[in-house]
Amino acid sequence: MKYYLAVDIGASSGRHIVGWTENGEQKTEEVFRFPNGVKETDGHLTWDIDGLVEYVKEGILEAQKCFGEIFCMSIDTWGVDYVLMKGEDPVYPCYGYRDSRTEEVIPEVHRLVPFETLYEHTGIQYQPFNTVYQLYCDKLAGRLEGVTDFLMVPEYLMYRLTGVKKQEYTNATTGGLVNAASREYDREIIRRLGLPEHLFGELSMPGALVGTYRTDERSPEIKVVLCPTHDTASAVEGLPMPEDAMFLSSGTWSLLGMKLKEPVTSEAGRKANFTNEGGVGYIRYLKNIMGLWIIQNLQKMLGISFPEMVDLARSSSYDKIFDVNLPCFLEPFHIREDILRELKEEQLSDADVINSVYRSLAFSYGQAVRELELVTGKRPKSLYIGGGGAKNEYLNQLTAEFTGKQVVALPIEATALGNLKIQMEFWK
Repeated sequence: MKYYLAVDIGASSGRHIVGWTENGEQKTEEVFRFPNGVKETDGHLTWDIDGLVEYVKEGILEAQKCFGEIFCMSIDTWGVDYVLMKGEDPVYPCYGYRDSRTEEVIPEVHRLVPFETLYEHTGIQYQPFNTVYQLYCDKLAGRLEGVTDFLMVPEYLMYRLTGVKKQEYTNATTGGLVNAASREYDREIIRRLGLPEHLFGELSMPGALVGTYRTDERSPEIKVVLCPTHDTASAVEGLPMPEDAMFLSSGTWSLLGMKLKEPVTSEAGRKANFTNEGGVGYIRYLKNIMGLWIIQNLQKMLGISFPEMVDLARSSSYDKIFDVNLPCFLEPFHIREDILRELKEEQLSDADVINSVYRSLAFSYGQAVRELELVTGKRPKSLYIGGGGAKNEYLNQLTAEFTGKQVVALPIEATALGNLKIQMEFWK
């Protein structure tokens, strides 16, 4: 029997899940879980990238303890963030996408390449943390001098296992530098921004072999391969749904969209801020919505469980909503105060605040559904929800109410399942 390992790392935690096929049925077991999160370094939000490497290796050892030989593995993470390298050494710090360092450079990027042109080429929505803005910020700060390589976070983690540097398509598309039609890095944009062209190599598709890893000299080799390394790309692969259905990947971020055969880079799509991210043989046409990030930060502040938060929300009749996608909610420091300001309230109970967040999220889903239908001309009857948010029956109920769709909640580890699915299909 062959055992496969999916390492799925999100903005707040990571997990190692082993998968295998038994009597024609796919089985999974979580063997290791670890914390993750941005930390403040010299006034900036950064990732502990070396700590992530150690957690990845620790989890591989746990998988071997539980299952013996691991045949194959892959890693997925969030998008847009990356590690710069000089030879074999990383350039510190590894900035987190919620850091505000790009704010001052965005107008300069748009002066050199207007956003309308960026969207026409890449089909990627405007977000202040897109890789294109982060790299231009690095250029102005002199951080690209002497840099030999640029690896997205999961690519860097797999490099640390294998010694092989390989760039993967689905994650690369998230940053606003990949041409939507050619599905390769857009050389015109790179040249107009004056970014070092040698950093942008050939993009490899999910299923490609990166290299091999051994925990020690006596252990068997583990094949390290590319899954769809952007976690949403893996999540869409892991959702059992019809090809023409709408999906909602509900986690720290909420990603609402559908699969399309070709990118849509129309003006209507640009104005609605929809994005054309890479999938496994298709385009993930979707919209970023703030997601459960606000709830997660309130939970840390209140020190209560997520089920207790749902109970509080259900007890509230407060129905005012606010725009969950405002930039002020990107950073974690003053979220409750920001919510009160947007609601124009001086004080609210915890129950009312939480209920307002859930209702505002569901309202945002409804807006996105209607925009998606308008731009694509498609009107699926069902909305398939996967990820941690799919376990929240109250939010699912509100989502059905605000979207008018039949909600099919799939409270499964969709991202890990998609990661494993691609490994199993390509490396039998």
